[in-house]
Amino acid sequence: MVTYVSALFYGVGGIVVAGVGLLVAFQEKLVYVPVLPGLSKSYPITPARLNLIYEDVWLRSSDGVRLHSWFIKVFPDCRGPTILFFQENAGNIAHRLEMVRIMIQKLKCNVFMLSYRGYGESEGYPSQHGIIKDAQAALDHLSQRADIDTSRIVVFGRSLGGAVGAVLTKNNPEKVSALILENTFTSILDMAGVLLPFLKWFIGGSGTKSLKLLNFVVRSPWKTIDAIGEVKQPVLFLSGLKDEMVPPFHMKMLYAKAATRNSQCTFVEFPSGMHMDTWLTGGDVYWRTVMQFLAKHAPEERKADTGLRHWSLI
Repeated sequence: MVTYVSALFYGVGGIVVAGVGLLVAFQEKLVYVPVLPGLSKSYPITPARLNLIYEDVWLRSSDGVRLHSWFIKVFPDCRGPTILFFQENAGNIAHRLEMVRIMIQKLKCNVFMLSYRGYGESEGYPSQHGIIKDAQAALDHLSQRADIDTSRIVVFGRSLGGAVGAVLTKNNPEKVSALILENTFTSILDMAGVLLPFLKWFIGGSGTKSLKLLNFVVRSPWKTIDAIGEVKQPVLFLSGLKDEMVPPFHMKMLYAKAATRNSQCTFVEFPSGMHMDTWLTGGDVYWRTVMQFLAKHAPEERKADTGLRHWSLI
């Protein structure tokens, strides 16, 4: 019996050690997936394929990494809201063009699409610290443009992009008008146990029962739950209840954390929404929700004879 128990103990211990070793060695490949299986790193299409008006924008992050972006306008002289869009962890910005095309049509907005370092045509390798710098470079670029209304910059992030957007919005209360999060996780620490269930006993966020013994090995923790609690701007939470990647209760936790300090938070659920298609299954309700949020929190600003006045988009 002693031998059997010992063998079982060492066997389980070996599995855990091996799993932790793989996590330490390959965690970036789990969190960041610039190339989808069977596809190349390059863009399969450009905005021109969808007849969108755009320009290639090359940026330089504060640590010197060269970044590629697309700036897409609904009209050449559009002064509507500008959405700074941050994508999920897999694929590149070209894979989001169909959604962005509809976004531009429905919302009459500009959209700035950033390729994180290591994604698309951007140089470097992805990391949390690096992507935070990339996002800041994109926002700084938009804030200096003369062809847009810089008072109407709205950050929109889905999944990993929501974590990026929450940090950027928190750090730039004077530059970002509002934040939109869709199907975003509370933290990578919490997601570790979702993707690899045995890790939930060793890695977890502040709201879990995890022993947190291995939290220190996670190089990209992306603690959205902490960042969202410090965001002062209006926040719209879009949650797909059939999300098969990020458990929907993560979005509820983010909303609850934000709403304790921020009275300008709105939470909307979409019963048929999965991780990647909430914008599609949500239909007109989805786009009307976003449009109303923009009209309220990124309104058009016009000069009248008596001075500046605010006008609603709808």
